[in-house]
Amino acid sequence: MAVKVAEEWLNICGGCEVSILDIGEPLLDLLPNLEFVHIPVLMDHKYHGQTGEKDPQVIEIPQADVGIISGGIRNEKEKHVAEAMRKSCKTLISLGSCACFGGIPALANMWTLEELQEKVFRGSKTTEKAETPKKDLPPLLEKVLAVDEVVKVDLSIPGCPPSPDWIKEALLCLLSGKPFVMPDKSVCDECPTKREKKASGGSLKRPLDTPQFKQNAPWEETRCLMEQGYLCMGPVTKAGCSGLTSEPGEARVPRCIKGYMACRGCFGPVKKGSNPLVDMMGALSSIGLNPNQVADRRATLNRYMGAHGMLKPLPAKPVPVKK
Repeated sequence: MAVKVAEEWLNICGGCEVSILDIGEPLLDLLPNLEFVHIPVLMDHKYHGQTGEKDPQVIEIPQADVGIISGGIRNEKEKHVAEAMRKSCKTLISLGSCACFGGIPALANMWTLEELQEKVFRGSKTTEKAETPKKDLPPLLEKVLAVDEVVKVDLSIPGCPPSPDWIKEALLCLLSGKPFVMPDKSVCDECPTKREKKASGGSLKRPLDTPQFKQNAPWEETRCLMEQGYLCMGPVTKAGCSGLTSEPGEARVPRCIKGYMACRGCFGPVKKGSNPLVDMMGALSSIGLNPNQVADRRATLNRYMGAHGMLKPLPAKPVPVKK
């Protein structure tokens, strides 16, 4: 009997759904064992009956063995969809950085909802001033939430986008009844670049500057990007973006490093509950780089992790009293 799967995308770009399709040929082997009963990106299944004939106040998700939710939760409708998925699915997976940690949209948590609406609808130079739209739109929540802040999540697969390898592995584990476990180590633990535990120069470089490397040389001959002066979140980011496999004779290289770009932290903290901002300040100082040179430290060091209270509006500065 095929395992029934329901999938939903909430506050999301759609990259996680592309990752599902990017599983490639192994997906063909999985499909005979899976029955997708609800996946809006691929099939037309309405929440209130195909002709809208059912209760408009009740979101209907077909019963499923496995539920997958991508995207965080920004408005009341997305909150209700997440709750409906939880009720209908025996096992619930949060897929991608937005679902797991809030992702890029949760950078908005640094401001109040009123401040955001004031900026978008009245304070932007490219927008004619207007009232905040409300008609026929679900009310926004006060902040962007990760899925597990609203409903219980059984299994999380981070990444922006997540690696197809891990999605395949999670589905295989669920099909076989085996536990699904991701590595409890950092990107640096998997990175094959050469480290000397000190920075070359004392200042941080622009992220788009070209690092030093030899074309087609072994990765062990390439100097650690952070030691070259680039802000790399590898020390405080969970490993796994390199997937589970590599070409024969090749080292598994973290995804961004493979493109000679520093890690941005999309796989989230190495251990649940740790604060990348605080940990990264220490990592930079330990090799002689100045954390004060990081522009907009709160947003940069918690780029993908604004949910769970990691990012919030700062208290207003007191107005000096004139004497």
